Parts: sequence; C-alpha cells; structure tokens
Amino acid sequence: MKGQELRERTKQFALRIIKMYCSLPKSTEAQVLGKQVLRSGTGVAANYREASRARSDAELISKLGIVEQELDETALWFELLIESGIVSQPKLHNLRQEADELLKITVTAINTTKKRPSKNR
Repeated sequence: MKGQELRERTKQFALRIIKMYCSLPKSTEAQVLGKQVLRSGTGVAANYREASRARSDAELISKLGIVEQELDETALWFELLIESGIVSQPKLHNLRQEADELLKITVTAINTTKKRPSKNR
C-alpha cells in the first residue's frame, strides 16, 4: 500500500471513529470510553501524517511505533465498549476489522524499515 493511500485510509478511519462516538449513548460510562476511543482512534491519522514526513528511518520507525500504540489502544476501547454492553459486537465489527488491518500494515512497515539498509538511520 502506498503512503498516500494509507494516509487517506487512516483519515477515513478517524472519520468513522468520530461518527461512532456521536452515536454512543449519553451515559457517563459510554461517554468516558467514547472519548478515549475518539482520542486514540483519531490519533492514528494524525500520527501517521507525522510519520509520512519523517526525515530518517529512525524517525519513521519511532512515529510508526506511536501509530501502532494508538491502534492497540483503540482496540482496547472497542473491547471495553463491547464487553461492558454499551455497544453490540456487530456494530463495531467493521471498525475493529479496520483497526486490525491497519495494525498489521503498520507493524509490517516498521519491520520492513528496520530490515532495509539505510544510511540515515
């Protein structure tokens, strides 16, 4: 996947997170968990943008590591929303699947960058 495609894909993921947050119940529990997933889920796109502007492989690996952390955190909030009964599993299925796919892509990019010979690392 090319960088520009992934940039757009992470942005679309963030937009879907925003829509999901807006549809949550107004209970305190739902709003607290929702704000957490809103922060981490939209952070994926913001941090990917930073990674795409990295000046070295070391910086790229570091920034992609943050993307990986944000995706993993988002997955946790999804699990808590489902396991607490706030949101049904089917409603979050597609978002969870996208988070998993983005996580796999990110980890692959990190590993590929670590393995390639580089002068600027």
